[in-house]
Amino acid sequence: MKQKITILGSTGSIGVSTLDVIARHSDRYQVVALTAHSRVQELAKQCMQFRPKVAVVGSAEAASELQSLLFAHDLNVSVLFGTAAMCEVARDCDVVMAAIVGAAGLAPTMAAAEAGKKILLANKEALVMSGQLFMDAVRLSGAVLLPIDSEHNAIFQCLPRQVCDGRYPSNSEQNGVSKILLTASGGPFLTTPLDSLRKVTPEQAIAHPNWVMGKKISVDSATMMNKGLEVIEAHWLFGIPVEKIEVLIHPQSVIHSMVSYVDGSMLAQLGNPDMRTPIAYGLAYPERISSGVAQLDMAKIASLQFEQPDLKRFPCLAICFDALRAGDTAPAILNAANEVAVQAFLDKKIGFLMIPVLISEVMSKITNRRATELRGVMEQDLLAREAANQFIAML
Repeated sequence: MKQKITILGSTGSIGVSTLDVIARHSDRYQVVALTAHSRVQELAKQCMQFRPKVAVVGSAEAASELQSLLFAHDLNVSVLFGTAAMCEVARDCDVVMAAIVGAAGLAPTMAAAEAGKKILLANKEALVMSGQLFMDAVRLSGAVLLPIDSEHNAIFQCLPRQVCDGRYPSNSEQNGVSKILLTASGGPFLTTPLDSLRKVTPEQAIAHPNWVMGKKISVDSATMMNKGLEVIEAHWLFGIPVEKIEVLIHPQSVIHSMVSYVDGSMLAQLGNPDMRTPIAYGLAYPERISSGVAQLDMAKIASLQFEQPDLKRFPCLAICFDALRAGDTAPAILNAANEVAVQAFLDKKIGFLMIPVLISEVMSKITNRRATELRGVMEQDLLAREAANQFIAML
């Protein structure tokens, strides 16, 4: 019987890659729901190819436009809009690919967790914003949680099966794990003179040397905020304390992450930088299926380089470690401030070097609080966004 798949964020880079893998295995998977915020034309084309039962967009206007496009092609797809509809399709399937970027993906991903679904987690903000709440929901419902970020997927593959079988919490330290190492490409400005970073444009920041990603994630990679968010995510996914998580610059993006063991062994997962590999692994786990990604040619690569990250060049990484140590809703405040800062940079309202300044300012303004339910997290998120926008308005 085919597995029924809902893709949250189907028009983004992860969503597109997921559909590419699914198309290669139409005998195993059936797309039952696709969601997008406002890319109606792209979503309509996906509906024409994959014939889902439901398509969800962000607004009534987008829904009306999508309905017109689908009607013109005589497609019987139910069109819905809004967060409640996204949560509904996250519950009505077997597998959820959680690929909505940012805080917008939290509610439907949490809905999937509470419903006990198999979740392919590409939305790191779900864990950054509500780590304990989200992991509690996974545990209580019996959901299966599989990381899709290339780094966390690599760690997942390198941990002992009894530690990390998609059900949580894991117990890595009891199975000889000494530390985990998250690799980072360093983004497009790894060797750029620090003085030149003041003049960085959005176009330069989104030109990642190795990966094809959306604008927001590309900017996060350039500041290494993306890696900092992954540190927080790794802490919750694998039950690893902050002092046992390291970040290592690896410009080739061939080794996706590593696990170090107490006996001196270190296991690494290698592959070409293509998200279809971890997506295919998550879809078929514990089996393996073809992803469409070319085999890695080690002789052609010839050499691999590593270095410690420079926190003067990448202050966002240090801010993330501090937020994880602070705990409670500090990571949610961090994430909200960063989302506002990145959008302001893309809109050319602030410079590249103002991103960490804005985030630090917001984190100093908003009182860190403990949240016992999702509403409390979202209240902190809103306060942080308001503070960030006020800071920008005063510049």
